[in-house]
Amino acid sequence: MLTLLFAASTAMTVAWCTSMPSMDDMPMPGGWTLSMMWMPMGEPSWWGAALSFLGMWTVMMIAMMLPSLAPVLWRCHQGVSGHGAASPAWLAMIVGVGYFVVWAALGALVFSVGAALASFEMAMPALAREVPLGVGVVVLLAGALQFTRWKSHSLACCRREPERVPANAGAAWRHGLRHGLHCVYCCAGLTSILLAWGVMNLRAMMLVTLAITAERLVSAATPMVRTIGATAVMAGLLLVLRALGAA
Repeated sequence: MLTLLFAASTAMTVAWCTSMPSMDDMPMPGGWTLSMMWMPMGEPSWWGAALSFLGMWTVMMIAMMLPSLAPVLWRCHQGVSGHGAASPAWLAMIVGVGYFVVWAALGALVFSVGAALASFEMAMPALAREVPLGVGVVVLLAGALQFTRWKSHSLACCRREPERVPANAGAAWRHGLRHGLHCVYCCAGLTSILLAWGVMNLRAMMLVTLAITAERLVSAATPMVRTIGATAVMAGLLLVLRALGAA
């Protein structure tokens, strides 16, 4: 079941990403292009554009987060089975739905902020020229976030075994929401890198997915988190220097 879901969500995400180059991105001051997915181009309204983005975002998050979520769902399934619950698969599915509802809510926020920024950048050429520098700063700060106590605490919450196995639908739903919230906190820096690099960039998506999965599943999490952070800091510095050199 999880394998089929992962395969389907990945295939849909790849299809969306590979179709993006055929769309007319807008060249912007500063030598970058603005993706029209932030605009209601061809859509009946902003609501239509938002719903389209939200659907795309949710499917993309399933593809990206399922590799690190699958062990959590499996442990939930096994724990519920061990306690004699009648439908462990159903309760594990509710945990997963609750988890991705949190990511969908983040997607709504991302679209609101992204659409507002796109409008400002189109109206203010001076702001648009600073976007390459802003991207470098975001990547740099996201890398630095990997070294903070806040990141360590958030990651520990994601890796921690639940104290209680959800025994009913309500408990499973709450567990999914809680785990999703911990995950959003933990992935704040890496998600920021994805958004800065390009939310529909397949290479960025693959690298961020690998980073998230690695820091969740490897036995020695701290060295992995710091390696990812150091790599992001160096990449951010290079982007900042390149933006300043082009200014």
